[in-house]
Amino acid sequence: MKISKAMISELPDDLPKSSLLKEKGLIKRFTDRYSESRGRTIIYGSAFTVIIAVVAITLFLTLQGLRSFVVDHINFWTFITGTDWNTDQTKNPSFGAFAFIFGSMSVTLLAALIATPIAIGSAIFMAELAKKWGQRILQPVIEILVGIPSVVYGFIGLTVIVPFMRVHFGGSGFNMLAGAIVVGVMILPTVTSIAADSIRAVPDSLREASYAIGATKWQTIWRVVIPAAGSSLMTAIVLGMSRAFGEALAVQMVIGNATKFPHSIFDPAATLTTIITLSMGDTTTGSVINDALWSLGLILLIISYVFILIIRLLSRRRNV
Repeated sequence: MKISKAMISELPDDLPKSSLLKEKGLIKRFTDRYSESRGRTIIYGSAFTVIIAVVAITLFLTLQGLRSFVVDHINFWTFITGTDWNTDQTKNPSFGAFAFIFGSMSVTLLAALIATPIAIGSAIFMAELAKKWGQRILQPVIEILVGIPSVVYGFIGLTVIVPFMRVHFGGSGFNMLAGAIVVGVMILPTVTSIAADSIRAVPDSLREASYAIGATKWQTIWRVVIPAAGSSLMTAIVLGMSRAFGEALAVQMVIGNATKFPHSIFDPAATLTTIITLSMGDTTTGSVINDALWSLGLILLIISYVFILIIRLLSRRRNV
């Protein structure tokens, strides 16, 4: 049915005229405040921009990272499993990245072990034991921890944790454990916030059923609430680990940045992020060393994608 001008004139002035925009030109559709086309274009454009940015970064890093093996003919298996990283040799430099991969994974796992008990305990306190007081006091403290720059964490670790390690465990004090403690404190607010939301999302009917059969509050928390929120809690832990894995500046200030393979948590080490930030400025674009650092970045990206995949799988399991 075609809308006549008389019918349009009889409509109230405050009635949205989105259904009548088909009668107007293309420019009018984007300038009219009732236009759905303008809003749809902005939303779809934003979504496609994000997708294009992710794809472009992935492709660029992949192409740059593969140059070491395609152009410079570095053996891939030796690069992944080798422990000797010596780029200062003019003849036959060695590129073994396993020490950095091991350092990154070790610091990440140690940080998760340090942060997880404290984070889940704080989340239980906020969501189950002292809901009003915890929300009023502990939540702002967590938000403050989130807002502190990483360089501040690193500086505190450099002036407090490193001397403590030197006095009580010997050596220089720069080691993997110092890096793990600093990163563990950094990821603590992330894990705590997500864990608290996960515990609050547990239906009250499960708690009431537990109380109905005679369980105490602690038994309900331990036997009912935590298992019910298990998948979400694991998501919080993995999300915290993904942030720990990509941290560079704070770890760089306390870990020692040694290229040798560490044999103890009290030995200095290096991670993928620290070796890239330390060495990238001293290389030239297109050189073998520069290409090797891009390969380290590609490994970092792949492992980060693995963390994201784990989070997606846990989220899917939670929704089943």
